[in-house]
Amino acid sequence: MVVKAEKAVSMREEIGDQSGTSTPLNQHFVLVHGMSGGGWCWYKIRCLMESSGYKVSCIDLKSAGIDQSHADSVLSFDDYNQPLMDFLSALPENEQVILVGHSAGGLSVTQACHKFAKKIHLAVYVAATMLKLGYLTDEDLKDGVPDLSEYGDVYQLGFGLGQDKPPTSALVKKEFLRKIVYPLSPHEDSTLAAMLLRPAPILALTSARFRDEGEVEKVPRVYIRTRHDSVVKAEQQEAMIKRWSPLGVYELDSDHSPFFSTPFLLFGLLLKAAAFDVGCNYTCH
Repeated sequence: MVVKAEKAVSMREEIGDQSGTSTPLNQHFVLVHGMSGGGWCWYKIRCLMESSGYKVSCIDLKSAGIDQSHADSVLSFDDYNQPLMDFLSALPENEQVILVGHSAGGLSVTQACHKFAKKIHLAVYVAATMLKLGYLTDEDLKDGVPDLSEYGDVYQLGFGLGQDKPPTSALVKKEFLRKIVYPLSPHEDSTLAAMLLRPAPILALTSARFRDEGEVEKVPRVYIRTRHDSVVKAEQQEAMIKRWSPLGVYELDSDHSPFFSTPFLLFGLLLKAAAFDVGCNYTCH
């Protein structure tokens, strides 16, 4: 069973009433973008959270956002995800964060859970790739890699290792963005995205593989499904949820980018997830 977003919209008021402070629960949200995005894509969520007293950090991964690296030079997932690893490493030992990953940002969240379990209070996957060990098998690739072939030739590819080698970067062409990624989002947001999206290091992303040393299961996880998603499709999200079951599943009537299309509902769900006593097993009904 899933929790519908409508049930979460009042969570802001509920938590504010319970805390009685301007910094509810002293919670620190760390938001991680997906393929081609950047910390900028969370601007609505960041505004809502900071206005409500939460601490928020938005990460730019390697070659994303304002990071100066070029995607064609980022050839390993460890290199791509290093900014998040550095951020978590620099946190005080006694500080925990709520780590939120969108789309391919789920891979970044999972690696962080393997390496920094003690510093993560909760991992939240928003229409995200949720694979315990990354891309190890054909099934992992089927469930976790977006298949946009039905739309035709949608990617602008980069070949940093040479034209005879696999592509090293990819960016969805501007003429496809609205239809595929942002169909339910405000036009001004899809216009902004078309101006700011950068090529993603797909060779690095698809090489993401993690060693299981027992730490990752110590981090509670929740998944937020997006019902009208043309990128990480509903059957892919469901397959990943079944294979590596999170403690809770929520659902949004959203496209692939709920931080644009349903920001208030996403904000409410993030607070609802964070409000649980995630140290205990629970099921959302």
